[in-house]
Parts: sequence; structure tokens; C-alpha cells
Amino acid sequence: QVQLVESGGGLVQAGGSLRLSCAATGNIFSIVNMGWYRQAPGKQRELVAAITNIGSANYADFVKGRFTISRDNAKNTAYLQMNSLKPEDTAVYYCYAKLRFTTNDYWGQGTQVTVSS
Repeated sequence: QVQLVESGGGLVQAGGSLRLSCAATGNIFSIVNMGWYRQAPGKQRELVAAITNIGSANYADFVKGRFTISRDNAKNTAYLQMNSLKPEDTAVYYCYAKLRFTTNDYWGQGTQVTVSS
């Protein structure tokens, strides 16, 4: 079992930056993948970025060059550095973790990111 607590959302002007964090507790050494999805009102949930337990990262095209995902040495906390934010980045961002040998994902509570023009 894994519990995820995410933080770092807020209100920022276009062009600004935020850093999201996602702290995992529990069976942290079973985590093979962590990342964020986001969902705006009336939109489908979409993958933003993900990172594996060996540090391989992937990004959605709409954030490449602006966002960076990382994790600490203990691999129990993931970070999403978001730079050059745009109003269209406004959404609720949900951290997730995937454990080995299961298809069940664990989810954080979500954090609101609002980018003003």
C-alpha cells in the first residue's frame, strides 16, 4: 500500500513558475513509476509527465521544454518543476504512483494550478 500527499499548487501569472511535490509513504520500494495527470473542467484527464524508478522521464508534448520531473535519491518523493506557465496549464494536477505486479494505481488528492493572463 502507498499513500501519496501532493502539494505546491497555487495561483501564478503567465510566465511564472510552480513546483509540485508528491511524497509517498508505505511500500515505497514497490513503486516503479510516478507522475502527474491533470484535468481541466470539461476536459479529459491527460498525462503530464512521468518518471520511472530508474529515472527515465517522459513528457506530454504540450509541456516539453517547460516542465521537468524528478525524484529524490530515496525515490519516495517526485517533483514537477513547471516553468513558463500558460493559462492553458490551469487544471487540477493529480499525482500517481504505479507499483510492480499490480495494475492498480495510487492517487494523490489533487492540487489546483491556476495561471492568470
